[in-house]
Amino acid sequence: MSANRRFRSVTRIGPVQVGTSYDARGREKRTAACAAPRCGFSADYDSRTAAELAARTHRCPVR
Repeated sequence: MSANRRFRSVTRIGPVQVGTSYDARGREKRTAACAAPRCGFSADYDSRTAAELAARTHRCPVR
């Protein structure tokens, strides 16, 4: 089942995009997702600081 999310406050840090959305229970979550082809990195966080830290420290395994 795919998640239909509406992102707002989207910023880009390198190849990673950080955005804010609501999860299935209506709680606000921050998502960091890599936009590089064949990378597949994405994770949800409770705070924007944690999502931005993950974006800054992410290294794509595919080069």
